[in-house]
This record gives sequence, structure tokens and C-alpha cells, in this order.
Amino acid sequence: EDVDIPSRRVLITGATGLLGRAVFKEFNENNWNAVGCGYRRAQPKYEQINLLDSVAVHEIIHDFQPHVIVHCAAERRPDVVESQPDAASQLNVAASGNLAKEAAGIGAFLIYISTDYVFDGTSPPYKETDVPNPLNLYGKTKLEGEKAVLENNEGAAVLRIPVLYGEVERLEESAVTVMFDKVQFSNKSANMDHWQQRFPTNVKDVAAVCRQLAEKRMLDPSVKGIFHWSGNEQMTKYEMACAIADAFNLPSSHLRPITDCPVVGALRPRNAQLDCSKLEMLGIGQRTPFRAGIKESLWPFLVDKRWRQTVFH
Repeated sequence: EDVDIPSRRVLITGATGLLGRAVFKEFNENNWNAVGCGYRRAQPKYEQINLLDSVAVHEIIHDFQPHVIVHCAAERRPDVVESQPDAASQLNVAASGNLAKEAAGIGAFLIYISTDYVFDGTSPPYKETDVPNPLNLYGKTKLEGEKAVLENNEGAAVLRIPVLYGEVERLEESAVTVMFDKVQFSNKSANMDHWQQRFPTNVKDVAAVCRQLAEKRMLDPSVKGIFHWSGNEQMTKYEMACAIADAFNLPSSHLRPITDCPVVGALRPRNAQLDCSKLEMLGIGQRTPFRAGIKESLWPFLVDKRWRQTVFH
């Protein structure tokens, strides 16, 4: 009877995904009343909702009356976007614009999660004011989504972030953790991209930034517009793979750096480093060192369990 339900309410879309789970947990553990929604993997913890169903979206927002909406749901796999452009555009652009309109209707603060792939990677680091020039369809749909959000809700925020990793349910959930099998199976050599410069970012840190941004906004209505957040360790996939091997005392001599620009799949920017000073000046931010974060994320997937003893003692 006397359960204290926090009065601050947040709705999280894509709460079943890698980032969404972390965002849900962060708000939940910091005295917010959090409701997460998902689609394919929703039950039983989260509300099942199809973001393309505008009636359902309207109903959940009007029933729950959130103060904040964090919109994590997206088609974020560049190669899938290239092969299914219409479906990707529906989710990344149309659904985002509709969500922004609904948020504006009840005065909720919307945080739209975007990407460093809105930039072409030719002149980093990128500030929020720099002109985007996406190289692939994924970046284009996310940029169109940003525009749809800000056109429908001038008080909304756009948070651009780079490649993510964290506590995954399956290794394929993150472009960083998916490399773990190649690292562990050292009996065959593995080619690793050593061309594209990345800034791997822990989902826990992005979740903390979302909560800090929301709490700042509750006190200051001028907190809106575009923001950047990113880890600050620059690494290619090859360097990440070597760091993963090192973190678990595994060999890395079978990993082969490939320095040529990749020719298959969607085009990627060479270095889309984000300048995060705007959020830092607001006193917002959190960064987990890559080695600590990746060890925490990957140890449940260690094949040789004997390593656990050496890694943690």
C-alpha cells in the first residue's frame, strides 16, 4: 500500500535493446518512475508497442503522461538500412516525428538518440553546429529523424552518439562485442579493420547522460537542441580487438590489421569524432575506461572459464 512511486515519469522506447535497457535501468535506479516499451521482445517487463501505430503511441503517452521521453528505438544497422530503406525510414524518421509531436502535445521533454554517422568523417572533431553530410542511408535516415523531431517539437533534444557496447544479451548486439569470438579463437587468423577510427562508448555512460540531461531540463527550459556524447579513447576495430585480448590475457597475434578502406557494405566515415564540450560545460557526462567496461561486458561470454580466475584475481 505504501510503496513510494516517484513522481517523475520517463518513457523509454526501444527499452529491449542494448541502449534502451541501460537507459531504463539508469532512470529506474535514480528515483524515476520508468516505463519501457519494446516491440518484438517486450513481454513481460516492458509495454509492447508498435511505434508505427500512431493511435497506440498516442494512447500510451496520454495514459502515462511522462515528463521525459527517451527515444532509443531505431534501425541502427547500416547494412540493413541499405537493404530495407522504406522500413528503416518509417522507424527512424516517420515514427520519430510522430513521437515528437505527441511529446509536444503534453509538454514532455523528448531526447532523440542520433549518431555520429550524420558526418562524413573528413574533418573531425565535430561540434553540434557543424554541417552534417552522411555517407550512408543509415546516417541520412537518422539526420532526417533529427529534423522531423526538431520541426515537430522545438523543445526537444537530439543526442548524437558513436558506436556502443555494454552488457549484451548476445555478442551480435554490439559491433564491439561481436568481435569477441574472433579474439578468443586464436587458432585461425582474423582480419580486423584498422582504417576507421572509432570511439567506443559504454551504454551505461550514455544512459547517465540522458538522465542528467533530463534532470537539468527539469530545472532549466533552455536545455534543448543538439548535443554530442562519446567515449574519448580513439580505436580502430583492430585496436579494440587487441585491447579485448589484453583485458582477458588472451593472445592477439592471430589478429591482422587491415588498413585499406572497406569495399563491402554501406560506406562508413573515416573519423566522425564528436566534440562533447557543450555537455561537459553543462556539467553533464560520464566515461567508463574501455578496458574496464569491456571486461565487465564480455566476461560472461568467455569460452575458457579458467581465464575467469586469472582475470579477476
